[in-house]
Amino acid sequence: MISLNLAQALKAAGLVWRADLHHFFAIPERGFDDRIFVISDLMAHLDLLKGWPIVAFHGAVEWALDYILTTEVVWMPTEEQLRQELEEILLGEPEVVLQLNWRPQGYNCDIRFRGESLSFEAKTASEAYGLTLLHILQNY
Repeated sequence: MISLNLAQALKAAGLVWRADLHHFFAIPERGFDDRIFVISDLMAHLDLLKGWPIVAFHGAVEWALDYILTTEVVWMPTEEQLRQELEEILLGEPEVVLQLNWRPQGYNCDIRFRGESLSFEAKTASEAYGLTLLHILQNY
């Protein structure tokens, strides 16, 4: 998963979130910066019952936040979602290049966009895709 800082930069650069089930998001600057939430149709959590691990189901959250606007949260796209966003952008290119390479120091995402070869390096594949997408959103 990408960092909250990168997710916030992608949002500021114009990445559009079409919220759906199983998407991850963060609620920054409300005391939840270190928590990641997921959109789910049923809340479940892990607990212990007489020392045995169980999955417990509840109909309400403990902190009683009734709702929050999607504009107030930050989408935390997965590696697959970031790659899909890049693929959609590159669809109109005459020569499509989108390649992820692993190296001992991390990952490189190489693309060809508008006749320019670009390469972005990061510790994780998600971050490499995210940095690539951020560059495109900010510069084109």
